[in-house]
Amino acid sequence: MIELSEYPTEPDEDLSKEKAEELRLKELERIEELQIRLFAGKKKSLLIILQGVDASGKDGSVKKLFSALNPLGCTCKAWKAPTSEELSRDFLWRIHKELPQKGWIQIFNRSHYEDILVPFVSESLSKDKLKERLEFIDSFEEFVSKENHTHILKFFLHISQEEQIKRIEERLSNPEKNWKFDPSDLEAHKNFKKYRTAYEWIFSHSKDRYPWVIIPSNKKWYRDYLIAKSVRKELEDMDLKYPKLEVQPGEI
Repeated sequence: MIELSEYPTEPDEDLSKEKAEELRLKELERIEELQIRLFAGKKKSLLIILQGVDASGKDGSVKKLFSALNPLGCTCKAWKAPTSEELSRDFLWRIHKELPQKGWIQIFNRSHYEDILVPFVSESLSKDKLKERLEFIDSFEEFVSKENHTHILKFFLHISQEEQIKRIEERLSNPEKNWKFDPSDLEAHKNFKKYRTAYEWIFSHSKDRYPWVIIPSNKKWYRDYLIAKSVRKELEDMDLKYPKLEVQPGEI
């Protein structure tokens, strides 16, 4: 069983904020180049999943990553509670429609894993039912990977409970961040340990084919660097190439 208490939430002491920012910008330059190849080739796609407790920095991570991505080949979907229509269908129905087409990068701010996390915390579904759902998700991710050549990156933004309190209080005290506050933040904070246990359960029962990357996220600059580094590496591992022209120079 994975225990998140054994994973750091703070940066590596050997890396300064200034150095991390310098490295992050280099990673983004490479990501920008690789995204062009991905879009031009239209052979593969990339799905980036961002999960974490409330105030862990999912919105900020999207903003930092989008700064390097061409919007013509990238979209983001922020998942909310399912609508009545969505609840009348299987829980993966709404997810399937938002998967990236070939050549594109899709970012999920929250994801299909909410359909395990929320009932886990509220105890509205049994562990057997949740395990069944997780098996469906494993099969679903394997299917889209093989059928549509979609690579999947799953990030868990790992913050301490103390850091969550600090960020929620800042949303309350800073007028420029009041808009970020939602009364549900307080409820989520009360259930911090339950959500952490839910994530530990998911990580321990998920298949290793698409392992979770646990990102120390107490410091935003370190979080942003690590995500950029992982995305760059994944794009490079995809072995992206520009398509070959059927018409050669001089044949026009």
